[in-house]
Amino acid sequence: MGFQELAKNRYSCKKYDGRKVDRDALQLILEAGRVAPTAKNLQEQKIYVIESEGGLAKIDSATPCRYGASTVIAVAFDKDNVFTYPGGKRDSGVEDATIVATHMLLAAADAGVDSCWINFFDPAQLAKALGLPENEEILMLLDLGYAAEGAGPLENHGKRKDLSETVKYL
Repeated sequence: MGFQELAKNRYSCKKYDGRKVDRDALQLILEAGRVAPTAKNLQEQKIYVIESEGGLAKIDSATPCRYGASTVIAVAFDKDNVFTYPGGKRDSGVEDATIVATHMLLAAADAGVDSCWINFFDPAQLAKALGLPENEEILMLLDLGYAAEGAGPLENHGKRKDLSETVKYL
């Protein structure tokens, strides 16, 4: 499948069948995150693969959005290792972690693994529950697994604004 087709057809899965994610597929997903570009190549991402019963229970305590996924990836970044942009008001942490997460999300689709981007949780509380260092901030969770029977995209999945509504040439 070509990239345009993959990008168009990929959807956020909200019902998993509970099967474990194939180890080779998981490695491909993690590698896609590893090679993602980051500002000044600082690679401040911190990736946590959560598959244990105890770890998944912590995820379930933080959010109702695991949807039965067998694997959850917490994408965080080291706040002490970011590039600060001119003007000093922004740094690269959130955007770099977002790029890493997006690479993994698309790699999952390419590997036949379903996923869902989760941000319905309190990052500080979850970081504490998982025992992460204080200098790390969780950006998002990425559910990984295989869609259960009857799962599929939301009704409005295919509805997109025309490019003329979102793109301007200057």
